[in-house]
Amino acid sequence: MNRRARTLMLACLTLCICAPLVAAQGPQSESPAVRRAKEFARLIDSGNRAELRIYAKDNFAPEFLKLPMERHLDFLSSVHDSTRGVDFHSVQEEIAGAATLLLKARLTGDWLALTVAVESEAPYRIVGIGLRPPKPPASADSVKRLSDQQVAEELKALMDKLAAADVFSGAVLLAKDGVPVFKGAYGMANKDFNAPNRIDTKFNLGSMNKMFTAVSIAQLVERGKLSFEDPLSKFLPDFPDPEAARKIKIKHLLTHTAGLGGYFSKQWMESSRALYRTVDDMMKRAAADEKLLFEPGSRWQYSNTGMLVLGKVIEKVTGQSYYDYVRDNITKPAGMVNTGCFELDKVNPNLAVGYEKEFTDDGVGFTNNIFEHVLRGGPQGGGYSTVEDLLKFDIALRSNKLIGAEYVKQLLSAKPELNSPGYGFGFSIDSKEQIAGHGGGFTGISSNLDMFLGTGWTAVVLSNYGRGAQAVQQKMRELVRSVVEVRASNSSN
Repeated sequence: MNRRARTLMLACLTLCICAPLVAAQGPQSESPAVRRAKEFARLIDSGNRAELRIYAKDNFAPEFLKLPMERHLDFLSSVHDSTRGVDFHSVQEEIAGAATLLLKARLTGDWLALTVAVESEAPYRIVGIGLRPPKPPASADSVKRLSDQQVAEELKALMDKLAAADVFSGAVLLAKDGVPVFKGAYGMANKDFNAPNRIDTKFNLGSMNKMFTAVSIAQLVERGKLSFEDPLSKFLPDFPDPEAARKIKIKHLLTHTAGLGGYFSKQWMESSRALYRTVDDMMKRAAADEKLLFEPGSRWQYSNTGMLVLGKVIEKVTGQSYYDYVRDNITKPAGMVNTGCFELDKVNPNLAVGYEKEFTDDGVGFTNNIFEHVLRGGPQGGGYSTVEDLLKFDIALRSNKLIGAEYVKQLLSAKPELNSPGYGFGFSIDSKEQIAGHGGGFTGISSNLDMFLGTGWTAVVLSNYGRGAQAVQQKMRELVRSVVEVRASNSSN
């Protein structure tokens, strides 16, 4: 398995992080699944790769051992590195053949849940391991009354811990009503030259460019140049084929319900990055592989190709390149002076290099993503920005500077009628928490923008470490939630 695939696997597994154990129940009362879960949690707590090799030989089921040992070892090391140890709290859930432990990471204090599945008969060897959403105890839900200054202090304390442990590298900004409550930069933009990250360092956005593409489409709808109901065939009659083009509508492309996939295929991976510098270059690659996977609007499937196609629609409608249109109609009006899809074989001041940790028995090393990344980003992602520029984007969008209020609402509302309950037009939507925004992830890239709807809060985190943004994003959400809930409670009393 190549490094990128291994990294993507770990990205899925390390969303929660794991832990050691002091048995809360006597050995006689523990099921085989609980016992195995505690054993594996102790291994994670130690982070000892040699011990895992020995343990796996006797305690992993044969099918589970068919996975490369390096994957098991990397999971162990990555979780241990992110948590720096864990504490057992309780058994969160137990079903036949599987147990989920509620654990707490020592580094951040975050809750996490480790699930271990075992064979149905003795010796009850492990057949699967994963991390699940944690269910914190009721006592952990108490809301603290925090001032803006205390919010900043709590966030700074977390950032100092993460940076000192070298778990985070990047920049962070938390703002209220457009004014930063906290901002900071940590780690290195370029490890080869010990160049530090700064607040104005440009970080790769990953998929966050999809927001700019969606706003561009909404602008053209508002100006009467196209409609959300238009079929793709009106602009690209043969993509991916004539019949599919007639079925796919602009609204399907915006919501990842068009039935298209992604063009980052094996052929793309094996080809020169220098071949892909324009939207047309990328469309040629997509056209070679793409086909309709399901009836448009019938289900949701994340699609880089869908957003790329919208970039080509923008070019067809406006007669401009995608890059020029976004510059003239989004970044310039919003005052985003450090944002763009920069060509990486040219000189681009103050761009951060992306890094992934590589774990061995001898310790931790780093590899960069220079030869894995696209030469130039586009409608689907891969551009660069700063935390301050993304705050400007939020301000311009929610103040109706880029599009009218009606269209802002359409972008930032989920579309369950299109089988897209967690995604609007180009924006991820958490309806329960009333958050809209987008994240981005790739080898050496971890980024996120949260716009807290109905409040003036904005949270931005850009990291040049793979998976580096997750703990920071979670903490900022908790802080904003506590402030908003307490103040809402006070105002109703």
